Amino acid sequence: MSEVNQLWEFLQRLTPLSRSCLLSELERLELCGIDMPGSPDIQAKLRAEFRKDGSPQARANPARFFFAPLELLLIDGAPEHANMGRISRNTLTPIWEWICRDLLPTMARDYIKAINDQVAANSPKDAQKTATAFQIKVIKVLENTLASPDGTELARAKLGHYTASRFAFDDVTKMLQVLRAHNALAKFNEKLPEKISKFDDGQVAQITARLDTFRKTNPEALPFALTLVARRLKTPWQLIRLATKAAPTKTAVDIAATPYAITVPMVLDRLDDKRLALRVALKHNRVLVARDLLAEIYDTEYALKVRIDEIEPSEWGIRLQQLMDAIAALVAAEVSRFPANVGHILGSRRLRNHDSLTGKLTYLAWKGRDAVQDGAAAFRKLIGQT
Repeated sequence: MSEVNQLWEFLQRLTPLSRSCLLSELERLELCGIDMPGSPDIQAKLRAEFRKDGSPQARANPARFFFAPLELLLIDGAPEHANMGRISRNTLTPIWEWICRDLLPTMARDYIKAINDQVAANSPKDAQKTATAFQIKVIKVLENTLASPDGTELARAKLGHYTASRFAFDDVTKMLQVLRAHNALAKFNEKLPEKISKFDDGQVAQITARLDTFRKTNPEALPFALTLVARRLKTPWQLIRLATKAAPTKTAVDIAATPYAITVPMVLDRLDDKRLALRVALKHNRVLVARDLLAEIYDTEYALKVRIDEIEPSEWGIRLQQLMDAIAALVAAEVSRFPANVGHILGSRRLRNHDSLTGKLTYLAWKGRDAVQDGAAAFRKLIGQT
């Protein structure tokens, strides 16, 4: 019997929830760049067990109903990866196991039984009410638990029994914020356009007004509201227009002082998503996927440098440079596998079409327009003071 089959035989003795938690851990390690012998085969077997319908792990009905308010904010990334306003799907299984075994074991058992009975009776509305009631109980217990340093450390330690990630606890605090603001987020989301293909000045003003209203009563949940906006954008990097439009100038310092300055690190988070996806694509020799990812990466880099003056010395600029250096290293390693006279699609200058004459003229046009707008704003301000 092969080692993988022996290991699988051992895993079958574990509870389904434990096996699902293991799948989350293996995927988390892979996203962090850690390769474990036999992991691909074990992951394939676990996915076949837990995702027969194509759904992610931890989607048994009770957990699915409980985590429903988080659905639009979930990403398939490791919790170690910075994702402001988003929650790693891979942490749901350990969080759910922690809730059921440590946080509220008795209430969780009652909740699970009630949900299973209501689903069997084809009563989704009753199941939703049951889930909402359990969410309120979890919110109250979490608020009491996290009210003291000792309670926080105990909760962190207990969660550590179900995942090796030191950052999974961050997703617990995010979950708490989302559950508390669930109704407000749902109402905000309903009022957004179905798709924002062009984030022009009119749309920016409209969305900004809605965000202004939202953050007055739900300041902690603002990153999640911004994530909902980003989901509607055809071009995700345009989220930064909420900050650049509100700033008196396009300098990094002035943009950082606006209420929506967090859109810049959020866009950088998404750029890091692309870096991780690029690494996975290259690892599996998906060159065409890697090409498209690289084109999006270069577009985002260009947009950030065009839209934000003096970004280089700022924290944003430093992080952007670190990301692009890491991406350049991935590309260089891939391109070096081929002879210089053969060339590689990832080395094509077409991917960086902003370096062309047309791209440079577009850059100058954007900068010229920004200068005119900044001058007009300064003139209006001066007139208003006289």
